[in-house]
Amino acid sequence: MNKLLLGDNLEVLKTLESENVDLIYLDPPFFSNRNYEIIWGDAGEIRSFQDQWSGGIEYYIAWLKERVEEMYRVLKSTGSIFLHCDWHANAEIKVFILNRIFGEQNFKGEIVWQRHNAHNDAKKKLAVLKDTIWYYSKSKTITYHPVYSAYEQKYIQEAYKHKDEKGQYRLDNLANPSRMNPQGLYDYKGYKPPVNGWRCALTTLQKWDEEGLIHFPKNPAGRLAFKRYLDENKGNLCGDIWADIPNVQAHAKERIGYPTQKPEALLERIIKMASNQHEVVLDPFVGSGTTVVVAERLQRHWIGIDQSEQAVRVSRMRLQQQREELLREVPDFTARTLL
Repeated sequence: MNKLLLGDNLEVLKTLESENVDLIYLDPPFFSNRNYEIIWGDAGEIRSFQDQWSGGIEYYIAWLKERVEEMYRVLKSTGSIFLHCDWHANAEIKVFILNRIFGEQNFKGEIVWQRHNAHNDAKKKLAVLKDTIWYYSKSKTITYHPVYSAYEQKYIQEAYKHKDEKGQYRLDNLANPSRMNPQGLYDYKGYKPPVNGWRCALTTLQKWDEEGLIHFPKNPAGRLAFKRYLDENKGNLCGDIWADIPNVQAHAKERIGYPTQKPEALLERIIKMASNQHEVVLDPFVGSGTTVVVAERLQRHWIGIDQSEQAVRVSRMRLQQQREELLREVPDFTARTLL
């Protein structure tokens, strides 16, 4: 594992073992009839970005479908695939490729990634702000971990406005929310129970008090509350609309100038959501190497394929830079790395 493979991904995929990969992310050339900027100029890169398909949408779908068929073969029965595309062909990709290969019953979701906000051109037409990431599995049994987005600063300031030696916290109601709880009808240190009683037994409240998790208002007529600390909360649960991850900005440290480079935060969310440590992540259009860089940082095994020599070099360079940074930050990195 942990391989950067140079070549046409269709031919390379045919050499990989069946059912050996846990997660596939692919960001193929879009059917957008655009000429992307060629920044390296080698023949493989030009082929990779040549998305003006002379044969039309049928040719494009056929070209992509035979590659996805090989991806289906190498994917484990518990594995998932995330196919990144845009509006030019997302409907055709879903209907004629993913539904037919993976089956409609294994459709897990349509992730809408909002890449940027509307600019002045939105005054003249409906602006396109998003990409689509189709999410399918090979069977009903899959790896899935809920993922979270960070709280907005405004919400933190409004909700987590209390602070003690442990940090910022918000107050959570200890009142029983619906029917009366007879076990919760007790006084605690002079504080009367709410109408329906406390939502926990006395022993639980005492335990939380010993742990410093109970907020006591100065007014004895006030209501006890539970302290929920900011650093113990993961954030907001994510659904299928991801608007909190911006595209790679001009000033971003991770930016290398690759024309379709995706942000590391996007791949981090996908990899965390659909794989476990030491499982295998495959990117058959590795491009600038974002997937393999993030996979290694998250302690996954990885395989990256590209037909551009320079893309492979850049991916290797980013991997090496990340390893050097980890060596500086974590001296025993070599003892625990996947390499």
